[in-house]
Amino acid sequence: MKGRPFAVFFGFTHCPEVCPTTLWEMSQALATLGPDADRLKVLFVTVDPERDRPEMLQQYLQSFDRRITGLTGSPDEIAAVTKSYRVYWRKVPTSDGDYTMDHSAMVYLMDAEGRFTDTIAYGTPEPERLAALRRLISGT
Repeated sequence: MKGRPFAVFFGFTHCPEVCPTTLWEMSQALATLGPDADRLKVLFVTVDPERDRPEMLQQYLQSFDRRITGLTGSPDEIAAVTKSYRVYWRKVPTSDGDYTMDHSAMVYLMDAEGRFTDTIAYGTPEPERLAALRRLISGT
């Protein structure tokens, strides 16, 4: 991932609110940033690799900005990457025999060297989100 700054969000495609809202907000931010957005990578990493296969991620992300890349992997790979970012997540059984996922609800901002710089919390107002992304892109 080194070479340009990136934003990482951990979630899952069956998420009822936090994930689609965050991805929509990131899509809006990319549109607002204009050409500067092309200097930023945005990643959506699943915490539900059992259901979120590459085809599912590709289909799900069609509803958002094309510059958002979906990533999945084996359960062990997902566990390793979430551990390195200190992401909270856990599988929660539902009463109908299915399950949902609890997970951290923030966007991690990483500089061009792959170092953590900041987060954008769920519900952060648009002006603050944009300011954080502009700082990330400019390296300040």
